[in-house]
Amino acid sequence: MSQWKDNIRKVEPYIPGEQPKESNVIKLNTNENPYGPCPAVRQIHEDMDALRLYPDPSAGILVEGLAKYHDVDSSQVFVGVGSDDVLAMSFLTFFNSSKPILFPDITYSFYDVWADLYRIPYEQPALDDSFHIRKEDYYKENGGVIFPNPNAPTGICEDLDFIEEIVKHNQDVVVIVDEAYIDFGGTSALPLIGKYDNLLVVRTYSKSRSMAGLRIGYAIGNPELIQALNDVKYSFNSYTMNMPSLLLGAESLKDEAYFRETINKIIATRTWFGEEMKRLGFTFPESKANFIFASHNKVPAEEIFQEAKKEKIYVRYFKKPRIDNYLRITIGTDEQMQALIDFLKNYLSKR
Repeated sequence: MSQWKDNIRKVEPYIPGEQPKESNVIKLNTNENPYGPCPAVRQIHEDMDALRLYPDPSAGILVEGLAKYHDVDSSQVFVGVGSDDVLAMSFLTFFNSSKPILFPDITYSFYDVWADLYRIPYEQPALDDSFHIRKEDYYKENGGVIFPNPNAPTGICEDLDFIEEIVKHNQDVVVIVDEAYIDFGGTSALPLIGKYDNLLVVRTYSKSRSMAGLRIGYAIGNPELIQALNDVKYSFNSYTMNMPSLLLGAESLKDEAYFRETINKIIATRTWFGEEMKRLGFTFPESKANFIFASHNKVPAEEIFQEAKKEKIYVRYFKKPRIDNYLRITIGTDEQMQALIDFLKNYLSKR
């Protein structure tokens, strides 16, 4: 009588960072930008009557804006509802081989969820003891390659020559470089897209552009890759981008000075905060993201996570092999980071 249950697609879902319901919290667990979007974005008030209309399915205003910003042709740009949407479409579009795709064992934890959801075989080469990718692990036969740069949750960024070596050894499959955090100090792989027609670079507005709530992501690659993505999108849901996101996303690209100002604030705070954490007995890899991935030399990460939460300070803890003694801590404002330092000083002194 319950045979229909046998045909339900069952997956282990991705677990996003906790969104606290209480007020007056210091939220350093989901890598949001503590500074708001540029002033022009905040000042736009569009005619609400326009919301009764479907948005442009081609997302033309945003695609054109991104193409101009990155100095590429509009045929090389794909947009979606956050980079998660772009990446999910990319898995569905490009990873259709019977061979396993490759991504690191410690990385963005949505990758294995999509692979399981779409029944894509995969292997996860282990990061080395310093949490770096071993590029030689990606030289073997596979059905595609994806990795973040900087990696998450480690914050480690590989240089452009390193990235090119992986792409060069995988020219018969699609290679996706997920650059959600690239603006905080890394070197982008975008210069390689003219050289390798199998490379797709994915970006998001959620981190450096302070617009996580509008859900804007995009990919840049050769026109054939972008056309394939659009074909899948139009077969899945033509109207993925809402009108406010299109308009505000395009407007955000016009204020480069504000964009750089907020990024530089976060980088400066990251440097100061890192030194303070070292004095308290924490160690962490050099981060090129808007977070650090820290472990204390005596106190377990899970304990610090729970005690901080009691004080309304939220950081991210992953109860997973190899990283279960690390905390991923978003870089907020100087005031927020000082509050965390004060808590840690007090707690560790009594421990």
